[in-house]
Amino acid sequence: MNDRLFTRRRMLQQAGAGFGVLGLAGALQSAGLLAPAHAATSGGVRAPHFAPKAKRVIFLFMNGGPSHVDTFDPKPQLEKVAGQQPEGRRSKGTGYMPSPFQFAPHGESGVVMSELFPRLSRFADDLCVIRSMYTDTPNHEPGLLLMHSGNQQPTRPCFGSWVSYGLGTENENLPAFVALCPGLPVVGPQLWSSAFLPGEHQATSVDTNDLEIDKLIANIRHPRLEREAQRKQLDLLQKLNRLHASRRENDDPLEAQIRAMELAFAMQQEASEAFDVRREPESTRELYGSTVYGQSCLLARRLVERGVRFVQVYYIDKRDKQPWDSHANNNKRHRELCADSDRATAALLADLKQRGLLEETLVVWGGEFGRTPYAQNEKDEKDQSRAGRDHHHTGFSMFLAGGGVRGGLMYGATDELGMNAIENRVHVHDLHATLLHLLGLDHTRLTYRYSGRDFRLTDVHGRIVRDIIA
Repeated sequence: MNDRLFTRRRMLQQAGAGFGVLGLAGALQSAGLLAPAHAATSGGVRAPHFAPKAKRVIFLFMNGGPSHVDTFDPKPQLEKVAGQQPEGRRSKGTGYMPSPFQFAPHGESGVVMSELFPRLSRFADDLCVIRSMYTDTPNHEPGLLLMHSGNQQPTRPCFGSWVSYGLGTENENLPAFVALCPGLPVVGPQLWSSAFLPGEHQATSVDTNDLEIDKLIANIRHPRLEREAQRKQLDLLQKLNRLHASRRENDDPLEAQIRAMELAFAMQQEASEAFDVRREPESTRELYGSTVYGQSCLLARRLVERGVRFVQVYYIDKRDKQPWDSHANNNKRHRELCADSDRATAALLADLKQRGLLEETLVVWGGEFGRTPYAQNEKDEKDQSRAGRDHHHTGFSMFLAGGGVRGGLMYGATDELGMNAIENRVHVHDLHATLLHLLGLDHTRLTYRYSGRDFRLTDVHGRIVRDIIA
């Protein structure tokens, strides 16, 4: 045969009509073919630095930033200073604005939550609510990048990519890292980018606006061939590959491509099943709710159940890329948003617990920052009931569940008005260091040499918050 007719590029082009677009990078990683030699072990799983408490992560990201004083951090003192302007700040509104929502303790632990989370409150004893989060910037783009990659510029690998790089995948037929997002968020694909890490660690992004399996994932089926015919085509291509390889000893890239084709073919069948939420009983789908976020949470459970290491679920919609960014009508918006998030998040925790998965699955809930304890009004609007809340980065709340964290815990505190984190303060770098620790990774040792220096998710920062670890 003429080598010029059957180059490696030509062979890959011939096989590329199937699921290879999604599968090639993940398949190479799973086979340990592109992973750094010092990190890879058989089956695509890499050894952690020490025994992990969590094996996988589901990050529920509330795009825009939920209000801490309306959700998990009650501030009764706001009633006494309502309407007063914050000292040293020029607000765009009518001063401090109390939350209209009632707060109460829940569970045996007495974790305090607002009335906006009636379903989630049933899992109070599983939640670790961090009330003392803070970050470096109150602007969306740098705030999103910092929360995702530990850096305000779009030049660093994201958290999920670092986890994929450090631990690999438990399922050789599925990606290690999946981003579920109905459209593109602010900043866009950089939020799940692997940057300078090997490309196989970038997330497979899935547009969850339409959960029909043929629309959910491009090229899930061959456009012309049935599976049996595709199998015959692949067998022929593999014979040609082997003939090509027999003339070139020790051609590792070619061997990698040969094996990657087989793995990509296997992914067609497994991904068709894994990503199809319609296979769930109607009662389970109803538990999560019919919204895009609800069904995305259900899909996240299906994926981690099948060995996907890291799933990022974004709360956005077609009309609004930052739905939690409540500059106006904060109270109305939070009532609507929390109703959806409450139902689906509680369903996810219940489902994971019932299946025995929560203990080894780390669930994270939060946004890029919080919202101000004072009002933001448009123009000359004085009606507090229609007021919004501005961006707030010096004190906000997030919660963790499962994966080795202490449940039934309210950790840290903001001041009496919710302005600043003052007790057991947790920076984003500290959060990243702690989450990596729960996964069995030392954030100071999880490094990658690029452009002459060693990089890590936490850069030169980060401390492990040991008080929240069970």
